[in-house]
Amino acid sequence: MEDSTKKKREMETKLLEKVSEVISAIKSAKHVDEVVCALHSLALLLFPLDSSLLSGSVDRRYKEQVLSAKVPSEEKRREWWQAFYQGAAFPTLARFLLLDLASNWLACFPLSARIHVYDVFFVDGLATEVVQTLVPCLRQNATDDHDVNSVHSNTERLLVLCLLENDGVLHMAREFWQSKNSFSERLTPVVSRVAQIIASIPDKARLGAPTSLSSHSFFKQITIQLLSVAEEKDEKLFDNGTLCNRSDMGDALLFVGETFSRICRRGSADVISSEITPRVLRHVRSFLSSNIDSSVADVFESDPGSRFWLKMIEAIKDPYAVERLSEQLLHYLAIEHASDVEAYWFFWLLFHQTFKNQTSVRSMFVDKFLHWKIFPICCLRWILQFAVLECPPDASSLTKGLNIRGLLDTVQRLLAVWSKKEYVQSAPMEQQTYLSAAVGLCLEKMSKKDLDETKDVMHLILQGVSCRLESPNNLVRKMASSVALAFSKVIDPKNPLYLDDSCTGDIIDWEFGMPTLEKRNLDTSISKQKDGHESKTSSSAQEKGFTCTAKNAISNNLKSKNKKLSEFKFVDPDEIIDPATLNNESVSDKDDDDNASENSDSSSDSSLQPYDLSDDDTDLKKKISQLVDVVGALRKSDDADGVERALDVAEKLVRASPDELSHLAGDLARTLVQVRCSDLAVEGEEDSAEDKRQRALVALLATCPLESLNTLNKLLYSPNVDISQRIMILDVMTDAAQELANSKTIKPKHQTGPLISSISESQPWFLPSSRGPAGASSWKEISETETLLNWSTRYERELPSKPGQIRRGKTRRWSLRSSNIQESQIEWSHNKFPVYAAAFMLPAMQGFDKKRHGVDLLGRDFIVLGKLIHMLGVCMKCASMHPEASSLAPLLLDLLRSREVCHHKEAYVRRAVLFTASCILVALHPSNVASSLVEGNLELSIGLEWVRTFALQVIESDTDRECYTMAMTCLQLHSEMALQATRALESAETTFKAKGVGLPSNLSKGTIKIPHSIVEL
Repeated sequence: MEDSTKKKREMETKLLEKVSEVISAIKSAKHVDEVVCALHSLALLLFPLDSSLLSGSVDRRYKEQVLSAKVPSEEKRREWWQAFYQGAAFPTLARFLLLDLASNWLACFPLSARIHVYDVFFVDGLATEVVQTLVPCLRQNATDDHDVNSVHSNTERLLVLCLLENDGVLHMAREFWQSKNSFSERLTPVVSRVAQIIASIPDKARLGAPTSLSSHSFFKQITIQLLSVAEEKDEKLFDNGTLCNRSDMGDALLFVGETFSRICRRGSADVISSEITPRVLRHVRSFLSSNIDSSVADVFESDPGSRFWLKMIEAIKDPYAVERLSEQLLHYLAIEHASDVEAYWFFWLLFHQTFKNQTSVRSMFVDKFLHWKIFPICCLRWILQFAVLECPPDASSLTKGLNIRGLLDTVQRLLAVWSKKEYVQSAPMEQQTYLSAAVGLCLEKMSKKDLDETKDVMHLILQGVSCRLESPNNLVRKMASSVALAFSKVIDPKNPLYLDDSCTGDIIDWEFGMPTLEKRNLDTSISKQKDGHESKTSSSAQEKGFTCTAKNAISNNLKSKNKKLSEFKFVDPDEIIDPATLNNESVSDKDDDDNASENSDSSSDSSLQPYDLSDDDTDLKKKISQLVDVVGALRKSDDADGVERALDVAEKLVRASPDELSHLAGDLARTLVQVRCSDLAVEGEEDSAEDKRQRALVALLATCPLESLNTLNKLLYSPNVDISQRIMILDVMTDAAQELANSKTIKPKHQTGPLISSISESQPWFLPSSRGPAGASSWKEISETETLLNWSTRYERELPSKPGQIRRGKTRRWSLRSSNIQESQIEWSHNKFPVYAAAFMLPAMQGFDKKRHGVDLLGRDFIVLGKLIHMLGVCMKCASMHPEASSLAPLLLDLLRSREVCHHKEAYVRRAVLFTASCILVALHPSNVASSLVEGNLELSIGLEWVRTFALQVIESDTDRECYTMAMTCLQLHSEMALQATRALESAETTFKAKGVGLPSNLSKGTIKIPHSIVEL
């Protein structure tokens, strides 16, 4: 032993002397051939070189020196090689080759000389020592002695050549295996350090480095090399003695685990999973197809080719790396469309040992993957099968194993979270969907006997179902219906409980109709390619999305129908209308019926056929033609036909605007709200009756706003109406505000002209102008014979025909005023809503936070609160760019920023707040904002600053995805409004300076910040 150590030291000393001679010769060389010969003399001692390959690369003066060099024996060369790479000789020479020679001589080397006397020291060397020498040169700093660019490019070339093209990482694994006989705790840090160096190469490479050194490509090649160890199936590499326990684990497997851990830490676990998944799945499928009768587990454990996979995950010591790798394996296995049986044995082969021996891995599957992560439903089934049931499934369905106790414990833990109302309010929708599916899949594997053994499971299920059925979100209610159906099948499989029409059949869709992973990714990629809409378009899109969500708030028989109102013809208020014509049958039809009856009577005298005396109910129905009759019919709750006929004509009578409408508006509004259409309508036609009632109320509000609003605002917080009626009132107010904002009225255009006009023509002032087409005759006075008192004089003249014109008259008349209003004298008046904005908004805003008998908007009735805030936002939008918007905005902002509203537990209310805040930003005119700041009105500026900070808080912390999207849009609208207000303020400042007037001193107190900018108003 001492002799071998002494001999080794002597060889290392000789090699150091030889290296010093070579370095000295290269430094004193005047020609590149001298450098080649010096390196050749050293390389010949270490590698089996063919000197004839260099004869063509050097001059004739040095050819004989190369060919005549002495070649050592193979055994001697092996000893020199080990002493060279395991001692200090290689690091000394490598540093000189990588820095000095690469800067001065390498560019002059012929290709064959570079390969055989330069690259050979790295390519055929000890891979673990080579990589530890090469990688530090990637960060070599600039000095006067070395060309940094040459050093970096040469080092990157050698790394690609050694590690990728010549499978250097695979050689390292073999080198670590060969050192297993001398294994000690001293070698473990070396393995970890080498793995760390390899994983850091993409981070240290330059921007212009070869693409093969990029993170994805490099880690992919490294993973392929490390996984090729398993395909070799070398029993010598992983023998039974090596794998029997943890302390004797092979260094090669330890190196694989350390390298995978470093790669996962750098965010490339998907690269490893993409290579592991097809290999292991192919391995599993081959055994499942060939071993039908025997035990699959025994076959895997006895197969030499499976031993690498059985120990691979155990070799990864980093829990974070194991978790990230496991997640990616689940996703890639779903992409491969593996069956339940294949997926189970896939995870058994990789995780069976660690799942039994390591608590962290069990917790990862049972807790993290079920409670915190989100996977496709097929992955959820695989997790439950492997980690909860712990048994192989059937070929077609998920089956229950022997671990009943583990299943029951898992169900109780899942239900403890799923049943909480706070979880329904705060958890993201994807997380709620995933947890609901986990609960349902577990329930499908339970029996009535298993259910009796659990504690509080029935109570927790009922609690979770009830709180979800109260949600305005249809998807949340669908989760409750699906879980209730699965639970009812456990109680009584023959009598399933269907709470939703979509839950039909024996198989429950635990994806709840949501898009699959592939479709979701496709939709995301398509949405990224689309351009962003304008601010107003975004606001209207928010309104549509909010309205769609709000429509699900009422029960199926009392759905809110927010339909677009049809356009109505303009009614002349002076027109005389026969109320009978408003019914379904006209007066002429009535006369025809009378004539028909007379003819029938006359014919019956001469006929012997018996007359049918059966009464026709339609003839006996009283025609409703007055608003008083409508109110009376609606109050008779026992007369369903009368209520139906009253609803049929109510809208038409209201839009006719009779004289008594202003006196009956309050009673009619109250009666329409209180009538129970669902109880009186024919089965299947409840929605039609509700629609008629709602359209009648909208017409009433649009035609007679003030009187109707007085009644509806009182009913809104009255204890005598239920939640569906409150929601209907708010929907009606929303639709009426939009109708008033979109209405058009005709009025004469106000035209001003000079009171005194100068006439340059020679004709008298009272005659019309003589201007006209060529050939026109002179004006003639026309005498009036219809009346003795003529207050105006008329004149006429003949005009020539235009080319191609068909002459229809002989004269054209002219008078002081035309009998018909010309088109140019008509003006269209838009948006009648602003004058009624205060009547719509202020009474509804008053007392919203008070808890009354049957009214609790901040608590139980959060759906009504969300609808109220949405209605106020629509009203602000309808008053856009009008002075009323600036007056009402501070009051509405004060309501929104109350803590009970803006920080409400329900995402439905927070969405309404963001929508209304966006409507306020759209409604305010920038000049009005600037005027408020100039006048010292700090309420508006404080409210607008709150909008910005609230939107930022939602973006940073809100778990609801729709709230996040709406907050981003709100922030964009705020920045645009602040920019426009800034310009208006600068314009006002310029005007004041031009007039010598200064801005108020308190202007700086009001600030409106633009996000991601230093600009403040």
